Amino acid sequence: MTTSYEAVQPRRTLTAVSADGTRLNVEEYGRADAPTIVLSHGWTCSTLLWAPIVRALASDYRLIAYDQRGHGLSGSSAVRAGYATSMLADDLDAVLETVLHDGERALLVGHSMGGMTIMAAADRLSVRERTAAVLLVSTGGSRLVRTTQVLPPRLSARWLRDVLHRQILVSRLPLGPVTPVAKAALKYGVMGPGSSPEQVASCARMVHACRPRQRAEWGKVLAALDLDAKVPQLSAPTAIVVGTVDKLTPKVHTYRIAAALPDCVGVTELPGRGHMTPLEDATAVEAAIRTMASDHLTGEGTAAEGMADGDVAAAVQEKSA
Repeated sequence: MTTSYEAVQPRRTLTAVSADGTRLNVEEYGRADAPTIVLSHGWTCSTLLWAPIVRALASDYRLIAYDQRGHGLSGSSAVRAGYATSMLADDLDAVLETVLHDGERALLVGHSMGGMTIMAAADRLSVRERTAAVLLVSTGGSRLVRTTQVLPPRLSARWLRDVLHRQILVSRLPLGPVTPVAKAALKYGVMGPGSSPEQVASCARMVHACRPRQRAEWGKVLAALDLDAKVPQLSAPTAIVVGTVDKLTPKVHTYRIAAALPDCVGVTELPGRGHMTPLEDATAVEAAIRTMASDHLTGEGTAAEGMADGDVAAAVQEKSA
């Protein structure tokens, strides 16, 4: 029997090509004639993160989910190039260019590194012009190593916790098979204590599928993350959702970002939820998305309007099976 955490079959699968030639897997769901919502997932995840959200919203919106570079079915940066937040911005820019026609604006929803992606692109005119509003979900802008709470303060000195937290981010060790012990560790680190076995299993499938080198290279970026200067440039109406027991990006990040935003339209705390809020509380995340879409998205224009078939073919490349 299909569950809400299993992958949803896309209506269409596309390829966006980023500035450096990296090819990004883009999946389209829902109604072609509806306003567009773009979903950007977090570190070690994939489009699978959004399965419960896609199921909830597909009847009312056009939904675009894409795999971050080095994740899922998207390509990776060249080994020498490494990774950087500017690449996250490049990739989002390429996705929006691929899926939106001239004059169309979307609601951008970013979880964790997906939220960092939106912040990283905040100063780009091409992204700003295509953004109607933003929802940041369980994310942070800087000082992740210092504020993360995976290792409890009572167990070690701050300097040692910082070293160990950084090592967790940058480790290239393979995670191996999804075992009960692995699921228990993952639940402790990134989910709330009330998360269900089904939610934990879905999270584990994504995280364990992330390739070790790419996981580690992005971990290095997160360990040195500093997007504080970009947040005041995120001018679109922006709301934030955070779990109250999020150990990776605790709510101190939420309120720091909210204070720096030019147009913060609300902060929602989800009691007892951890870092993986789109899985742990899909209903609450769906409600936040619907509120932002209702308030800030219009029905003007869709990706199918204003473009001839040849223009669509030039803008996106259908992926071979």
